[in-house]
Amino acid sequence: MSTPAHIPVMRDRVLTLLAPALEEPGAVLVDATVGLGGHAECALERFPELRVVGLDRDEDALRASGERLGAFGERITLVHAVYDELPEVLDRLGLHQVQGILFDLGVSSMQLDEAGRGFAYSQDAPLDMRMDQTTGPTAADVLNTYSAAELTRILRQYGEERFASRIAARVVAERAQQPFTTSARLVDLIRACIPAPARRTGGNPAKRTFQALRIEVNGELDALRSALPQALAALSVGGRIVVMSYQSLEDRIVKQALAAGAKVDVPVGLPVIPEGRGPWLRLLTRGAETAPEAEVEVNPRAASVRVRAAEKIAVAA
Repeated sequence: MSTPAHIPVMRDRVLTLLAPALEEPGAVLVDATVGLGGHAECALERFPELRVVGLDRDEDALRASGERLGAFGERITLVHAVYDELPEVLDRLGLHQVQGILFDLGVSSMQLDEAGRGFAYSQDAPLDMRMDQTTGPTAADVLNTYSAAELTRILRQYGEERFASRIAARVVAERAQQPFTTSARLVDLIRACIPAPARRTGGNPAKRTFQALRIEVNGELDALRSALPQALAALSVGGRIVVMSYQSLEDRIVKQALAAGAKVDVPVGLPVIPEGRGPWLRLLTRGAETAPEAEVEVNPRAASVRVRAAEKIAVAA
């Protein structure tokens, strides 16, 4: 299996944000979504004493990253796991704390490029969308079994789709004639449900529905909500976390989690901050950083990235 071409998004900025922590002797970086190994490779090359633990739920991605990173020997450990399993992974490895954690969220380049995975709405393929193809229901299962109300909820909540109820009702009506199996039929249905004026803006009208199905199939937002507190707890004092989000729902969860650790938990005007009530995170980015235009021109997948980072300055109370 050859490793697909892969350009790590905002590579230099990500490494700059992590660098003060990764330069520490014996530093360990958890790449919670190692994917094709682009960021991990750059980190291992830049920090000669660094050890990287790479997690991914996608076995194909782990095989590809294993080929890419094999030359680093014992400095790289790859684990088939979802990022909300981080505490169990670290416990098995005998690691109590780590110095750096990176989340590069969303669907990977390889998953988008492989038509058979069903993530891309631009090509006809089986409606799978599972990041881990060894377990769980597919997108087709969701479309063919969820009620109209359940479909409306996920399209509205995870895809922010204005025409969610219309699409859900049409799906339920059409699956009674024939179950959904491939993406082209779903794309045609969505296009027919969305009024022409709304189709003229915002790109492919299927984008929001496909995003919603992918999030539902993989439980992405629930896993992220669970994983962030666990990751922050695993960081040593002085450790750093960088999270790369590609849609507003993810970014909102990240923003709230980091902001909660960076605020002072005392009434306004209190002259002295009691021990344990001060901030235990220091934000390293002002808001969410985006990729520069020059990078987006070379790597279009960087267009939607939002990067947030923080340093752990104390143990959380």
